Parts: sequence; structure tokens; C-alpha cells
Amino acid sequence: MPSTGLARKVLAALKKLHPDAACSLHYKTPLELLVATILSAQCTDERVNKVTPALFRKYRTAEDYAKANLSVLQREIRSTGFYRQKAKTIQGIGKILRDRFGGEVPRTMEELITLPGVWRKTANVILGNVYDVPGIVVDTHVRRLANRIGLSKESDPDKIEIDLMKQVPKRAWTLFSHLLIFHGRRICKAIKPACGECPLGSLCPRIGVRN
Repeated sequence: MPSTGLARKVLAALKKLHPDAACSLHYKTPLELLVATILSAQCTDERVNKVTPALFRKYRTAEDYAKANLSVLQREIRSTGFYRQKAKTIQGIGKILRDRFGGEVPRTMEELITLPGVWRKTANVILGNVYDVPGIVVDTHVRRLANRIGLSKESDPDKIEIDLMKQVPKRAWTLFSHLLIFHGRRICKAIKPACGECPLGSLCPRIGVRN
């Protein structure tokens, strides 16, 4: 396991490089963020943000989603991909929120992961961004960068989350996730990463000592 010093140095460097790092999905309520996160699977946040304004105007509560016409909901979210499964998942979430949680999005990991289509990644998005409960969000960017930088040798998202939790100060878990995601989108891309523009320098084995 790498020392906490590496993670802290990465955190400091990326905070300077990406001062605007934050959740890219547009939302006003916990329910909106939950739905947007479900839609973001295998889809860009940019595309999701084009779909959700009209969706959120029409569906304002868990009850609205629970009672939605499934074929209509599928058409409304079609451009996000995998729309049949996503519509079914969102409707299922609406029913469970209505029937078990009084229409409110739960505030704990244990309750959130009982919802259809909600795993630790999605739960941490909700907890960290709307309930101010720190969490590491391990998406494709975080997994790639954690491996490249040497913060984790694991491939399983849950194990990577545990590795990062041990190295990053708890108060910074949510921010650290945002920083890695922004860095993965802007510089440390899956194909042709812009190593020459990266400030991590000797911190990253891929770059090596440049100075």
C-alpha cells in the first residue's frame, strides 16, 4: 500500500490544476441527482444534462416516477443509451422511495444500496454531493488514475475505494474523487494521455522524473 504522502501530494497538485472540480451533473434535489446518476451510466454527463431539464420539470417526485408510463419514459431518456433498463430502474427506484422511504432519498449507504441499480459508486455520489457525507466515487476515471499513479493495484472498484479511503483524508474523499475525474477527462485520458501537461511529474510512474 502506498503511503498517505503520495495521495496528499496528488490531492494538493490537482487542487491547483482543477480548482473548478465538482459534480458535473446538473441537479437541485437529491432525487434529481439520483436520477441523473442512473442516466449517466455508459453516457456522458454532457448528454445527461441535455436530457434532464425537461425530465425534471415533468417528474418532480418519487411518486411521479413510480406512476410514469414506462414507454413514454423510455422515449424521454432514449438518447442516454440503455434506455429500456434505465427507465425500468428509475421507475423501480420511484416505487421503493414512495413505499419505503416516504418519497425521500435515503441518507445512508446501507439504505441507498437497497435501491435498484444503486451500488456504492452511485451511493457515494449522492452522499458526498447532497448530504455532505464524504465518500470515494470510483468511476472509470478514478479506477484508471488510481492504477496509473500507483494509489492502488486493484481492479475491483470496491477494493480501490478501500485503498483510497486509507490514504486520503476523510474530509477530502468527495473532492478527491472530483479531482481525479476532472483530471481523467482533461489530461490523463484513457487513450493518449497528455503527460506533458500533467503537473504530477515524478509522482506518477507513467511520467517518471522530469526535472
